[in-house]
Amino acid sequence: MRPLVLALALVLAACAGSPPAPEWQATAHGALAGFQTNYFAGRSRAAEQEFARARSALAVTGRADLVARAELVRCAARVASLDFDDCPGYRALAADAAPAERAYAAYLAGRAQPAEVALLPEHHRGASAAGLAGIADPFARLVAAGVLFRQGAMTPEGIAVAVETASAQGWRRPLLAWLGVQERRARDAGDREAAAAIGRRIRLVGGEEGSR
Repeated sequence: MRPLVLALALVLAACAGSPPAPEWQATAHGALAGFQTNYFAGRSRAAEQEFARARSALAVTGRADLVARAELVRCAARVASLDFDDCPGYRALAADAAPAERAYAAYLAGRAQPAEVALLPEHHRGASAAGLAGIADPFARLVAAGVLFRQGAMTPEGIAVAVETASAQGWRRPLLAWLGVQERRARDAGDREAAAAIGRRIRLVGGEEGSR
């Protein structure tokens, strides 16, 4: 299950003959998708505006659990981009979160216990650096990579998978984050040629090459 789907757990498309979905559902879904797009593109202000719109749409239901799930979307995007924090927006709502959301929050923090792992989407159970490429959804793959990095369980091969995942999707923020990790590893290994090539790629993604 995709993190975005996990977070919302909403039916957004009405079946034929069914009543139309409430406006708040469509608004929340569209705004969260907009948040993810803008955040990964590095447009922080636009991302936060979209997230505020999603949170406002969910808040009209009076359901703290739904707002908590939205906060987990934001947390997951940060983890995928190696921007770690303690997910303060979610923590403020954790008391009203369901067991699955609590398990996902623990997973994002890199400290999920066996009982919590059992509640995670299948692709996050027992995720390893060697198995990253087998996670079909790019967002979920990067989230898993971020968790593994947070746990100190990443490998050069796993980092390469994260880099190419972000590259294939055109996700600038996580791509720059993972390229930075890759560049530091190359420097630490004394591989100047590889570090220089990665540095050129970082400058290209960041726009410096295009401005010359």
